[in-house]
Amino acid sequence: MGVITLVMLGSLAVLAVAGAVLWGRQAERPDPSAVLRGPTAGHLLGTDRLGRDLLARLLSAAWPSLLPAVAATLLGAAAGIMLGALTAVLGGRAARLLGALINLLLAFPALLVAMFLAALFGAGTGGAVFALAVACAPGFARITQTLAAEVAGTDFMAAARVLGLRRHRLLLRHVLPHIAEPLVLNTTVAAGSALVALSGLGFLGLGVQPPSYDWGLLLSQGLDRIYTEPLPAVAPGVAIVYAAVAFQLLGEMLAKGAARQGRPHPGAEPVAHPARADRPASVGHVLEVEDLRVVLPTTDGVVRPVRGVTLTLRRGEMVGLVGESGSGKSLTALALADLLPDGARATWGTHRFLGTDVESSTREERRRRLATGMALIFQNPASAFNPSLRIGTQMTEAVRTHRGTPRAEAVEQALARLERVALPAGRPLLRSRPFQLSGGQRQRVAIAAASMMRPDIIIADEPTAALDVTVQRQIMDLLRRVRHDDATAILFISHDIALVADACDRVLVMYGGTIVENLPAHELAAGARHPYTRMLVASVPDLAAERDRPLHTIEGGPPDPYGAAPGCPFHDRCPHRLDRCAVESPVLAPLDAGHEVACWQPLPAAPPRGRRETEEAQK
Repeated sequence: MGVITLVMLGSLAVLAVAGAVLWGRQAERPDPSAVLRGPTAGHLLGTDRLGRDLLARLLSAAWPSLLPAVAATLLGAAAGIMLGALTAVLGGRAARLLGALINLLLAFPALLVAMFLAALFGAGTGGAVFALAVACAPGFARITQTLAAEVAGTDFMAAARVLGLRRHRLLLRHVLPHIAEPLVLNTTVAAGSALVALSGLGFLGLGVQPPSYDWGLLLSQGLDRIYTEPLPAVAPGVAIVYAAVAFQLLGEMLAKGAARQGRPHPGAEPVAHPARADRPASVGHVLEVEDLRVVLPTTDGVVRPVRGVTLTLRRGEMVGLVGESGSGKSLTALALADLLPDGARATWGTHRFLGTDVESSTREERRRRLATGMALIFQNPASAFNPSLRIGTQMTEAVRTHRGTPRAEAVEQALARLERVALPAGRPLLRSRPFQLSGGQRQRVAIAAASMMRPDIIIADEPTAALDVTVQRQIMDLLRRVRHDDATAILFISHDIALVADACDRVLVMYGGTIVENLPAHELAAGARHPYTRMLVASVPDLAAERDRPLHTIEGGPPDPYGAAPGCPFHDRCPHRLDRCAVESPVLAPLDAGHEVACWQPLPAAPPRGRRETEEAQK
């Protein structure tokens, strides 16, 4: 099939380039003695009303037939793709208005629009090309809008927004390259349809005007004698179908080639090497948030997934954030990074980032400060990178954008960061694409990319969830290394209680959209005082437990995110609840040094354990 496609395209290219040169004079030479003749040995397709050879005119019409079709397709594709892609980078209201405009334009049939505009602009090649470009643009816009919507919700787009990239850079570097492949294929196929449509306009007299001619006009002129001499009408139709099929086959060939190139080739997992820590952690808060709330309007009502979160992060500190699924952990992280979905709104009592009140900053200032001071590591390493860009491009983008670092220097910094996370592959790795790396390699690259700007805070949203136990330990070692080397504060979100207790300094326990306990990590196994925390720790399977005993579970389910019931969010599941718990919500209050609990009746401290029992409980 590939050979056939290349032969067909090659023949069209030769005709387009050499047709007018080889047969142009013959096509224009009238012969009054041979008017309207049928096919003969001297004129294989016959002659027209002026005695001109129809075969010569057919062959020399390749250029004026193909060029306008390709031009109309490219103009319509450029306008439609830009219109559709903007919906992925504009704000919520602007994106909705743009989507409504695309839907409105799609309500009119493209061919009727082309005919109307061609008549409005005046008959001729230029008017027909412009009319067809306008008519096919909404179709490209809808396809692009659909593809861009999938890209807009990905982790790598969220990471790009955290970097503070402007809209035009988001569009050109992250949206369009990621969806370029299907758009190119669609454009190739659309060129064949454009050729048929332009030939139809020429057939109706709205396209090329005499003395110029194309295949559509030749088809129209041959139709007058189709009952006596069908070949003059059939031959231009065959040429149109031949070219349209060639463009269609080209799209099929490109699609198959793209599918073969897109197959993943995971690499081997390298051996980790320790790195030296040469910079001690400094003291001081880098993030202070009080009473953070997130409201998300939906068709079923208003969802309140985050209901008054208060937390602080000190420089060089690793804080764990744990809780059941749906407790609001990830949305809290997105609110801190200013990455909430469209329609969601965050409010707070106090929000200081790097000592600056966020409320007093403009949106541009806040974006710039977040881009240089905060980084995110997402749960799925496969979706954390743009699959259409090379690793080196994505790692160096932030330092080149915000610090103006030259490309060569940025590459050297990236190589140093990769070596620091035990990926010494060097430049070949920078030239790789994300699908060519294994899961562990991608997550290491994500950590290296997050540390490129030497951020003050890294938010790690379950970065070890998709990895095996051995790679999990390596990833945690890398996070500890980044933390100590750069004095970076890390907010570590996880479901793994044992991992959080082992790796973090403090643990924030979240339930029902709020923090219910803040305690030192080493006290999590035995020193938890909130009933939910105690039951959460008890639900972790213990390998030393008897097999015939059922696992500990927390009866009931999490609170309704649509509701706003008074009282403690855990009171209906708590075995130690009081009457007060159902009507009055507790606040996070100090219990001991470095220990806060939001509970009206905190549980008594657990009896002291031996070292072995504590280690077993943490495991």
